[in-house]
Amino acid sequence: MVPLALTLAAVLIALALLHVYWAAGGRAGADAAVPEVEGRPAFVPGPNATLLVALGLSAAALTVLGRAHLWLPPWPPPPVFAVGTWVLAALFLLRAVGDLRRVGFFKRVKGTRFARRDTWVYSPLCLAMGLGLVGLALGG
Repeated sequence: MVPLALTLAAVLIALALLHVYWAAGGRAGADAAVPEVEGRPAFVPGPNATLLVALGLSAAALTVLGRAHLWLPPWPPPPVFAVGTWVLAALFLLRAVGDLRRVGFFKRVKGTRFARRDTWVYSPLCLAMGLGLVGLALGG
């Protein structure tokens, strides 16, 4: 389980760092990071919201490391990491399925930059992360 946990945590930290980069004003990759409606972003996340996502991804990485017993703080107790890993697995799997409109494998909007990247990168990554988290939850 250690290699799986380290891989999952590394991906989560990389995603957190990408969000910090965007919050600091970085633009690389941002053009296809948000779903589009009629050629415009469906929403424009501000720096604070983007940092909040980075914080959540970092907390997810710590949850993964805690589940694998690679990080053992005095608090919270180990069962929190077990439950947290299941919650993360559900979130990533639900994200892979999507909202049936703009994100996920079953989205209806298909011709945008975001939709293409979602089909080939974001949703497969979420599926892989979700399945990896299920594996960690079962075997951690």
